[in-house]
Amino acid sequence: MKKIISLTVNGIVHEVAVEPRRNLLDLLREDLGFTGTKKGCSIGDCGACTVLMDGVATFSCLTLAIQADGCEIETVEGLTESGQLNRLQQAFVDHGAIQCGFCTPGMLMVATELLRDNPHPGEKDIRRAISGNLCRCTGYQKIVEAIQAASKEQS
Repeated sequence: MKKIISLTVNGIVHEVAVEPRRNLLDLLREDLGFTGTKKGCSIGDCGACTVLMDGVATFSCLTLAIQADGCEIETVEGLTESGQLNRLQQAFVDHGAIQCGFCTPGMLMVATELLRDNPHPGEKDIRRAISGNLCRCTGYQKIVEAIQAASKEQS
């Protein structure tokens, strides 16, 4: 039996009927069209599906959609500012932190949470924050450099 839930995604309220076993990842991608959130391992190991739920980095593959009832969800699509890349996204481009791009949405979301909580993190803080997100292309150094650069641009 489906349950009606209400969640706010990137500032827009959505009311949807969901089955109790449906995860947030599938709801976002398949029902609401937020395909920037990637489906990787489906077991919480890769971080590609990371979104911010009430400001906290959350693996959407492990989160039931009904758990998001009444929550604010932010996806990678919500990071742009007036249709332009925000400073963190631009730093990823400028520092070559995007290669295949599959991990990028999840990396951006954990980095967003980190920079909101700690505007000027050290390298150890950055590496700890991204430790739940796997990248097979960059070796992480370019991602760390991009986050450091974005933190320096922050006021």
